[in-house]
Amino acid sequence: MHFTFRQLQYFVHAAELGTISGAAAAVRISQSAITESIRQLEGQVGTMLFERHARGIALTYEGHRFLRYAKLILATIKDAQDAFTVQSKQVSGVLRLGVTSLVAGYFLTDILARFRRVFPDVSVEVVEDHRRFIEHLLISGELQLALMVTSNIEEPFALSRDPLMRSRYRVWVSPKNPLADKSLVRPSDLRGQKLVLLAVDDLMESISGWLGREQLMDKVFLRTTSVEAVRSLVGADAGVAIMPDLAFRPYTLEGDRLEARSIDGLSTTLDVGLVWRQGSPDTDQAEIFKTVAKDYNARR
Repeated sequence: MHFTFRQLQYFVHAAELGTISGAAAAVRISQSAITESIRQLEGQVGTMLFERHARGIALTYEGHRFLRYAKLILATIKDAQDAFTVQSKQVSGVLRLGVTSLVAGYFLTDILARFRRVFPDVSVEVVEDHRRFIEHLLISGELQLALMVTSNIEEPFALSRDPLMRSRYRVWVSPKNPLADKSLVRPSDLRGQKLVLLAVDDLMESISGWLGREQLMDKVFLRTTSVEAVRSLVGADAGVAIMPDLAFRPYTLEGDRLEARSIDGLSTTLDVGLVWRQGSPDTDQAEIFKTVAKDYNARR
């Protein structure tokens, strides 16, 4: 297997943008060059990485697996460059970092891996807990920094925030569900469905007001703290779930496929960012982590 750096770049752009034309525009080359590069890459990997359809392209199951490795390879190359250009690598000490559960599972891993590769002398101590307790630890000075859901922070005057991403909510459905045939789901379409709610990181609180206004609360048949339980139930067409894109993966552990559809009139978002106590002294460890997190998010 002998693929090139550019092949991986083109593949990642195509995977993230969902169209050949978008990938071509992003790297400023012709669409035919992107198409040929992906064709060669699929031949070298020995499997189809994309499904072609009228609206563009979508990753296959194997494509999703390969995407993770491709991003890791590109990040490692970037880290190797940084190792010789970033003088802050000499920083040592301890970073006490707080995270909330959904962020820990779907946002922290890659940032932390990159930080540790580039700054191996900094020891990172991670505390995972619910948002209110993380806020308490930041204000008391027991944590230097947090990577967390910021949509419902209760102490906005005591804490500083630096937003990283805003994740919209969509409805997850099985391809067997009639809602999968719709490009836009209306609230009335959900009244004939069984709803699963994820009860972590204030997701239920964020969405319950909208559910109440749309008279959908009585359609909720399960509240769970397990994302995989949500995936499994939706994949088996035992219900649908309103979830943020942050947690979306198009396959369950059992290999069942999931679809996500936009909901008409639902503007609520799940916001993730860096949070620290206002007026707290800056530390090299925290400032470097902020830089790494923002750089990672920009490249996503």
